Amino acid sequence: MDEKDREAILDFCSALEAACVKLKRELDVSPDQTRHSWDPNKIPWVDKQGDKGPFQMSEDVNNLEFKAMLKNLNEHKGKMSRDGKFYWIFTNGTTVGRKDLKRKGGKNGRC
Repeated sequence: MDEKDREAILDFCSALEAACVKLKRELDVSPDQTRHSWDPNKIPWVDKQGDKGPFQMSEDVNNLEFKAMLKNLNEHKGKMSRDGKFYWIFTNGTTVGRKDLKRKGGKNGRC
């Protein structure tokens, strides 16, 4: 699978995810009942530079939001997209990285 196909699939997944979030809001589902019960803004992130560009990393295993995120990521085989970001678990199993999803035309991120 080339990068263009991968990006198209990630775009499609993000669209499906957004549709699910909207439907849950319309059904008045409480935040505790949603799949994403964690807030990435309550997790400390450190800016890093990798071979494929800039990303952020967190290892805050004592943070309840981090633990919820890690659990959610494990439910998705260690990788997932959410709110315009791509999240993944490093091979050590306790470090999480995130980066902006790239859109066609070279624009980063989406909300």
